[in-house]
Amino acid sequence: MPRKPGTIKIGELSRRTLRSVHTIRWYETQGLMPGVQRDPAGRRLYQEEHVAWLDLMERLRLTGMTIGEMRRYATLVKQGKATIADRHALFAAHRERVLATIEDWKLGLQLLDRKLDYYGEWLASGKRPVVGPYEVTPPPTRPRTPSARPAAARPKARRP
Repeated sequence: MPRKPGTIKIGELSRRTLRSVHTIRWYETQGLMPGVQRDPAGRRLYQEEHVAWLDLMERLRLTGMTIGEMRRYATLVKQGKATIADRHALFAAHRERVLATIEDWKLGLQLLDRKLDYYGEWLASGKRPVVGPYEVTPPPTRPRTPSARPAAARPKARRP
């Protein structure tokens, strides 16, 4: 049976997004892929918008957004224009957490740079360098929530 014009089968979506068929199905079962249609035989039919949608979901996940927040966003999108303010608020709050994480990672990068310099000097001279007092920027005094931790520091959600 011919498919509807403009639809994409899962294999093609997989090739175009560089995600496995299994991963695409996982996103759908998690409620993270709104608007997936099925043909009379039950095969998934995607639209062009799903290509960009998968990229958005992956980027949100990499920035530490929880699956629950991503699911909330997908639900809001399905509800239409009336939820634009809610979507804006969701992304604004997530942006603040991303900025806080970036600041935390900058401090971590400073420490790594100091350690690289230390070990580089040791390798170059053959002698253990004298360590002076560290000038460390104190960590920010903000409350930490699980969703504010960097994605790499959080346990991974079960995902293919």
